[in-house]
Amino acid sequence: MQIITQHTLGGPEVLTIMDAPTPRPLPTEVLVRVRAIGLNPLEARLRAGEFPLLGKPPFILGWDISGVVETALTWRFRPGDEVFGMSLFPRAANAYAEVVAVPALHLVRKPASLPHIEAAALPIVGLTAWQGLVDIAGVTAGDRVLIHGGGGGVGHVAIQIAKALGAHVITTAGGRKREFVEMLGADEVIDYTTVDFAEAVRDVDVVLDTIGGDTVERSLGVLRPGGHLVTAVAEDDQQLITMAEGAGLRFSGIAVDPDPVALRGLVDLVESGRLRVHVQETFPFDRVADAHRLLESGHLQGKLVLAV
Repeated sequence: MQIITQHTLGGPEVLTIMDAPTPRPLPTEVLVRVRAIGLNPLEARLRAGEFPLLGKPPFILGWDISGVVETALTWRFRPGDEVFGMSLFPRAANAYAEVVAVPALHLVRKPASLPHIEAAALPIVGLTAWQGLVDIAGVTAGDRVLIHGGGGGVGHVAIQIAKALGAHVITTAGGRKREFVEMLGADEVIDYTTVDFAEAVRDVDVVLDTIGGDTVERSLGVLRPGGHLVTAVAEDDQQLITMAEGAGLRFSGIAVDPDPVALRGLVDLVESGRLRVHVQETFPFDRVADAHRLLESGHLQGKLVLAV
């Protein structure tokens, strides 16, 4: 099989396609013939060496896959089953490959209505949004929810999940993404290039932050008393935690983890027509460097995917 690996840290050009032995699944694992690989901004940062989550090169990036089971050392799946999921995060899952060994519990069956390209785009962003809004914040009908970065990977899925829960959804997005996030169901759109959300929004029950920086700190001021700030970026910021608690607010960070229950919840939303992951562009396996150049350019609308 072929893999995409890197032997040094650096720009997209360090990503190299090589031949490698097919992995052998362990008991409770399956061997998946990969059809599509979802790309996430974190992977560009790891490739460049911004932090050592995977240690020193060589390593293989990636967590989100969709494909077909070839070998099953588990009762949960059989050869020929179409599956998708996020494997082993935050440990190395070696997903930039034609074949991947994956713990069976980190996968669910892919519905026929969900193409492999879209299935591969969903796990990390979908699980982050689900765990933030459903498991952590417990969003219910009538809640006012502010989602930062509504046009991005996590944000565009979070808008749809919040709407499915019956929330009133407010989102920040650049002006060119207004039509996109409104199509997803956003009730109010704040163009962050011309309007300060901290001045325009009040009495929010839940803020879901995917941006970080001063955005997350200024979000404290838009929450109602007892409101909940959930961040996927500054989850271990002790100063921010202290500020939130001192203001009578709740604070939670998301360190997304594999979760078949949440994945099945996402599948239910997909099958009922209430959720669709948007793929901005699909790249062939051998153009991974081009995909990473676009990935690290920022301001994506939805997700990027490698087709295998």
